[in-house]
Amino acid sequence: MFGTESSLSMFLNTLTPKFYVALTGTSSLISGLILIFEWWYFRKYGTSFIEQVSVSHLRPLLGGVDNSSPTNSNSSNSDADSNRQSVSECKVWRNPLNLFRGAEYNRYTWVTGREPLTYYDMNLSAQDHQTFFTCDSDHLRPADAIMQKAWRERNPQARISAAHEALELEDCATAYILLAEEEATTIVEAEKLFKQAVKAGEGCYRRSQQLQHHGAQYEAQHRRDTNVLVYIKRRLAMCSRKLGRTREAVKMMRDLMKEFPLLSMFNIHENLLESLLELQNYADVQAVLAKYDDISLPKSATICYTAALLKARAVSDKFSPEAASRRGLSTAEMNAVEAIHRAVEFNPHVPKYLLEMKSLILPPEHILKRGDSEAIAYAFFHLQHWKRVEGALNLLHCTWEGTFRMIPYPLEKGHLFYPYPICTETADRELLPTVFHEVSVYPKKELPFFILFTAGLCSFTAMLALLTHQFPELMGVFAKAFLSTLFAPLNFIMEKVESILPSSLWHQLTRI
Repeated sequence: MFGTESSLSMFLNTLTPKFYVALTGTSSLISGLILIFEWWYFRKYGTSFIEQVSVSHLRPLLGGVDNSSPTNSNSSNSDADSNRQSVSECKVWRNPLNLFRGAEYNRYTWVTGREPLTYYDMNLSAQDHQTFFTCDSDHLRPADAIMQKAWRERNPQARISAAHEALELEDCATAYILLAEEEATTIVEAEKLFKQAVKAGEGCYRRSQQLQHHGAQYEAQHRRDTNVLVYIKRRLAMCSRKLGRTREAVKMMRDLMKEFPLLSMFNIHENLLESLLELQNYADVQAVLAKYDDISLPKSATICYTAALLKARAVSDKFSPEAASRRGLSTAEMNAVEAIHRAVEFNPHVPKYLLEMKSLILPPEHILKRGDSEAIAYAFFHLQHWKRVEGALNLLHCTWEGTFRMIPYPLEKGHLFYPYPICTETADRELLPTVFHEVSVYPKKELPFFILFTAGLCSFTAMLALLTHQFPELMGVFAKAFLSTLFAPLNFIMEKVESILPSSLWHQLTRI
């Protein structure tokens, strides 16, 4: 026993201050590297790597999961149901107000050198084009056969060349669409190409309409020609809106919705709402909302926030938070606040863009409902309408954060809508250019325990290394005292064992 103590004392006496400096410095370096990796992994994937490994791999090994338990079986079923719900809620939609690649997105790239669209977003657009602008009978028309290959081409110049090649054979509506979207460098040029596309598209539509009942092949061709014509007319209306002919744009959109009432997938009513707001025709805006803000129809930020804007407009010019706190909210003010809370619950990312607390970027070609991408797309086009209504942004600023006091946390259920989906951050990171845009995340994730622990450990060991370097003798005394205190319980146990066991047996054990 005394030999053990003497050897321990001898070992501690032989340790130099340089050893303590090296030990603490190495520990600080290792913990710092772990901290950097954990922070990077959390920023990219939204979870702690150590925590994920512990839950996924270590807990099953330690018996934390019991597959035979019926309770766990029920919970796994509920998890599967919630996952299916989140997958359906995280469907990506075509942005109803998406910009023109050649006349708007590319001009931004020429000026700033930044790419406003991600590869994932452009790949989704390519899939949309193949779905809406092609069909199985394209091989019967040479120009359509060329365009079918063009929509699959990744190189923009190759797509444009293929469109020109198709136009050399005949007037091809989809070729004009591609040139208007990607080659035209101004909205005026795009509008001219779309007007040519209308003539070609209407001819194909009339011919296929007469033959649509002759078989499945003709029916698919008519469906494709219908999609092409609706797309062209809608983009023509958007050109008129961008060129300042807003009343003309409204008329074109209304005529299009009357002619093709079943094609709600294009969400033309959102284009109409934005144009009517530009005209400050609030009565017609209310009429459109009465038709589309229905419980059976899918919601959007445009629907919810436009409804909130109309109700805020009735009271915002005279609203004062000080006066409201003294006398309470009137019925009209209460309705406006409830409408804002409803909109914020649907998409909590929008207010920061409307209040200019976050900088806007160009909206993507696809959006995720209730996500940051939808918030950007809405605020990009509707911020001017909120600014036009006196006091609307002030009312939003005073009331929007009150929404979160009504939503159960941690989001196990919603208040007016389904619980906020947990998959929006991942999808938005694919849709938005994260190189120069910080994706808005809701609810804001707290830093995992392991990152905080590693940060504390790194800071503590770095401080020890610095103190040991500056005061080696004093820190050596502290280190010896700390190690002696640390080993004191072990020495006490060894003494008790030595007093109980026979000396001969203890001598044999120490020799082993």
